[in-house]
Amino acid sequence: MSYPRIDLDGATIAITGAARGIGLATAKAFVEQGAFVALGDLDEALAVQAAAEIGDHAIGHALDVTDKASYTAFLDATAQWRGPLDVLVNNAGVMPNGAFLEQSDRIDQLTMDVNVYGVIHGMRLALPGMVARGYGHVVNVASLAGKFPIKGLAVYNASKYAVVGLTAATRLEMDATGVSVSAVLPSAVRTELSSGIDYGILPAVDPEDIAAAVVRTVRTRAAETAVPGYVGVLANASGLVPEPVMRALRKVANDDAAITRVDDNARRVYLDRIEKQ
Repeated sequence: MSYPRIDLDGATIAITGAARGIGLATAKAFVEQGAFVALGDLDEALAVQAAAEIGDHAIGHALDVTDKASYTAFLDATAQWRGPLDVLVNNAGVMPNGAFLEQSDRIDQLTMDVNVYGVIHGMRLALPGMVARGYGHVVNVASLAGKFPIKGLAVYNASKYAVVGLTAATRLEMDATGVSVSAVLPSAVRTELSSGIDYGILPAVDPEDIAAAVVRTVRTRAAETAVPGYVGVLANASGLVPEPVMRALRKVANDDAAITRVDDNARRVYLDRIEKQ
């Protein structure tokens, strides 16, 4: 499938959850290509500060991705600032951890609202304009946890499996419109989201690695991009491994790290923040 080329020099980009971590690194990566980037975040002050530090090619806005009206206001402000949207990056997400039976209903609901409905809201609002113009690109930052289940992250797994499926299905529906929809699937990323969790042999990557992958999808329009790539291959292949063998491999790899290998003090700052959302 071929898509109309998007020239990042002067392009208009909107990124959610962009005041820190992957979102901020992605904003900086796009600006380095000459793009103009709107940073949306629940923490408006931090988004505005981050945009000011980036410079004239960035602007910060308040954004609650769980609220469609808030998302509408964010995209409207972006269009008023720089014109039609070329690329939307649905990056905002939360990752509570703990045994499934010990998780609260409220945090489960928050996880689905942010990680799934935040993506749905963004696509429903941005895609019609892109389709009408005959070009555009949406990147949904999912996770390798959307392909490979992990103990202690059950509802997070569920949310990311949903994003992977949602992205694949909407990509098919966008055929022949000139609009592409891609998923980026990071492994463990060195951000506050995964702070305090020792993932052992699972490879950790930096926010800049994910940012580079997101920017690269504007050129490749790849359906899925795993970071690092080889872990994506292993995640896809895991379903072919007999369950007894996989259980043995999981045990060796300490696959319960999100429950048993957690520095509670290091993790508490992040968990307290999402508890207040």
